Amino acid sequence: MKQDSTRNTSYTVDCEDYVHVVKFSPFDSGDSCSLIAYGGNNYVVVGTCRFQEEDAEVEGMQYKTLRTFHHGIRVDAIAWSPETRLDAIPPQIRFCTAASDRKLRLFTSDLQDKNEFKTFDGHSDYINDLVFAPNEGQEIASVSDDHTCRVWDLEGNEKAHFVLRSSGMSVCWHPEEAFKLMVAEKNGTIRFYDLITQQAILSLECEQTPLMSADWCLKNTFKIGAVAGNDWLIWDITRSSYPQDKRPVHVDRARLFRWSRVNENLFATTGYPGKTSTQLLVHHLGHPQPILTGTAAVGSGLTWHRTLPLCAVGGDHKIFFWVTEM
Repeated sequence: MKQDSTRNTSYTVDCEDYVHVVKFSPFDSGDSCSLIAYGGNNYVVVGTCRFQEEDAEVEGMQYKTLRTFHHGIRVDAIAWSPETRLDAIPPQIRFCTAASDRKLRLFTSDLQDKNEFKTFDGHSDYINDLVFAPNEGQEIASVSDDHTCRVWDLEGNEKAHFVLRSSGMSVCWHPEEAFKLMVAEKNGTIRFYDLITQQAILSLECEQTPLMSADWCLKNTFKIGAVAGNDWLIWDITRSSYPQDKRPVHVDRARLFRWSRVNENLFATTGYPGKTSTQLLVHHLGHPQPILTGTAAVGSGLTWHRTLPLCAVGGDHKIFFWVTEM
């Protein structure tokens, strides 16, 4: 894996296809390497990464493919299960995908003979995001252009169904309180649902559209971030239902927002893929300007490493990695 200075990426991994989505596992898999999954036009690749920033014996970055899963259709979103363990005997890999045919697919593999997948039907339009329940991993929530958020068990049965007022763009599960779900809608509203009562308990307003992506800060769960229009917006839910901070960042509209997993003041945003490239910006709430600007050839997807200030974006036959300062 070479250091790639031409686009100021820290590292790149070559892939066989266009990478539509890339996702580090947010969970401890029991192994010193980090799990990463990426989706192409008809397959998902699961691999491991190790970086010199965490291991002095690694030169640059080590990447290894564990398995390629045939998917048969373009992959639009990937969620990791907390049940994935590399230190189990045999190991267990479990993740769920959303595809352009409006179906969810749950994959379970021991990286040897057992490779199963189940298809979940129910959404009537494009699925924009999905997430596993973070503690037990026994449920999956998904949001769609069909104006619903649905919660499924691992057999594909629908356990809850929330009617939205516009397309559901992002869904996040509270890391400690397993009954709280956050759903961000394209019309600029972010709602929090109680899964026990199946009622909305709180809502936030962007006051601008389209909201394309929102994320729950796991380092400080009072903080919510989103991109809408050209701006990023940050809320402190203890203070107001309106953003405390917002800034225009992408001239061509913003596309994705992701909090760092190691610092509550660090986050990244991407612009819409332009004709040739996508802009990645890394922001720190203590700095007026972005602390890192990167470009990726027609990039898509955005994900942060579980323990390092390092993020990745997919692109044309490549994954790009950027290391930033804390």
